[in-house]
Amino acid sequence: MATHEEFEAAAARAQQLPSKPNNMVLLQLYALYKQASEGDVSGDRPGGFDFKGIAKYDAWASLSGKSKDAARQEYVELVNSLFQGA
Repeated sequence: MATHEEFEAAAARAQQLPSKPNNMVLLQLYALYKQASEGDVSGDRPGGFDFKGIAKYDAWASLSGKSKDAARQEYVELVNSLFQGA
């Protein structure tokens, strides 16, 4: 499992990606980060025409039940793979 320090380092590296990932990967990064740092989604799902907010909420909600440790590990692996694929 990834340590908290490895997770924070990956979060910092994610801000320096050589190219912007597609929207699906960005949503996956967001959801894994939120699950790893806060746990299961909370609050109400955005409504109306907040399509970006809805997509982010749904991506995070799809990880409900995943442990913070597992999400942290997957986040680190995803960030590392984005650098390897660049």
